[in-house]
Amino acid sequence: MGNEPLSLPLPSAPYRGIEPFRFVDQPMLQGASRALQIWHEKSRRSPDELGPAWELIVISCLIAVSCWFLSGTGWLIAASTLMLLSLRPAWKLLAGPKRGEYDARAYRARAALAIRKRETEWSVRMLVLLISVCLPMIARAGDQSGELFILGAGVWFVLTVPVNAYLAAAEPPKPNDGDFAFTRSRTLAAF
Repeated sequence: MGNEPLSLPLPSAPYRGIEPFRFVDQPMLQGASRALQIWHEKSRRSPDELGPAWELIVISCLIAVSCWFLSGTGWLIAASTLMLLSLRPAWKLLAGPKRGEYDARAYRARAALAIRKRETEWSVRMLVLLISVCLPMIARAGDQSGELFILGAGVWFVLTVPVNAYLAAAEPPKPNDGDFAFTRSRTLAAF
């Protein structure tokens, strides 16, 4: 009786050490979902266009700041780099779906993709947030132009990469295209 091993009950589900922290980013996902909803309501454009538009705004601000702080060759290198960074979001906006093409079918496809991204890429989003916090403190260069260039690259990364990750995983806004599945709740709310 004194030498018997202590037997604990077996767990009913597998234990994962990090599982309780999985949805730490839930408030940011809700904020991204709200931003997509506001974007769609105000602009009547597809939610897929918010990420590239945000990138172009950030790049425009960085070009203005680099014009203010840099001159000569440093400014030319920074401006050309930022112009190259703006090609992808500009192409997405120009070649993407036109205004009014966000309907129930597009909503369902985007919602399915967002659910998959929410479930499978949560650790990537956490890693991107950690890198975004540490990057401006770690990166250093030898001269003033290099310091400002590295600082600008860090600011670009911090302001665009996490935002795009959360916008891709956020619940998209429901379209108002006459589909019964989406207009029923508004009809019932009117009574």
